[in-house]
Amino acid sequence: MRRYLLSRFLSFLPSLLGVLTLVFFLIHLVPGDPVEAMLGETASATDKEALRRELGLDEPLWKQYISYLQGLAVGDLGHSLYYHGEVTDLILLRFPATLELTLAAMTAAILLAFPLGILAAWKSHTWMDRLALLFSLFGLAMPNFWLGPLLIIVFSIDLGLLPVSGSGSLTHLVLPALTLGTAMAALLTRMIRSSLLEVIHEDYIQAARAKGLSERKVWLKHALRNSLLPVITILGLQFGALLAGSVITETIFAWPGIGRLTIEAIQTRDYLLVQGCVLAIAVSYLVINLFTDVLYRLIDPRISYGK
Repeated sequence: MRRYLLSRFLSFLPSLLGVLTLVFFLIHLVPGDPVEAMLGETASATDKEALRRELGLDEPLWKQYISYLQGLAVGDLGHSLYYHGEVTDLILLRFPATLELTLAAMTAAILLAFPLGILAAWKSHTWMDRLALLFSLFGLAMPNFWLGPLLIIVFSIDLGLLPVSGSGSLTHLVLPALTLGTAMAALLTRMIRSSLLEVIHEDYIQAARAKGLSERKVWLKHALRNSLLPVITILGLQFGALLAGSVITETIFAWPGIGRLTIEAIQTRDYLLVQGCVLAIAVSYLVINLFTDVLYRLIDPRISYGK
């Protein structure tokens, strides 16, 4: 296990380097000048040139890239051009909000998916199954940038039940969590249904029925427990996807997380902050995937990762 963890951590490095390299050069290709964003269009050419020289933006792009990697090697993500603070401090300030939203979205997805998935399998080929299928289709088809405003119109503007945006209370968390978690709930619903239908005809299920157990106990105690392995894998992978995909949701609901910070950094051409946010999201995604792999092995000892 120790050797496996070490090999996985080492395999992260090329992935992270590839992501950072791609983002570094893409962000520099985006139209706009960070110096102009900081000083304004009315600033003199002399002032702009002086600031550009001070920030090292007058250097060739490959030199800026080497300097960034050298700083990264010693844990220095750089200084934000727009916020005038350390990139690491800004990320640490915003990351808890993104983690809170991601956990809330996953909770909402689980609370929606498990009852629907179990009912769809238990009552397969009935109207309940078709209703769950309809939810899954709509949930996977609706993008966040459409679902978020729709929920705002219904629950905030028309009904006045929940706040439009912001943070600070559980009511502020409901709509963003539903927006971010609906697609995951739709995917989990179908996964739970298919997993249950695969195990329900196994010999140990028939043995449980032969013992006189009620159908409720057979489904919830025996079938559900043995169908959770692929579901847990999807949960782990989707958690990383939620964390990485919170950009749109945080922007819609003005949620103060890393996703919104990334958009703000792109708008202000804050190169180092964009790269720092992408690095934080990429590392989180890779670590969560590693945790999912380890958890998968702990649940099913038959799986071996080699010596």
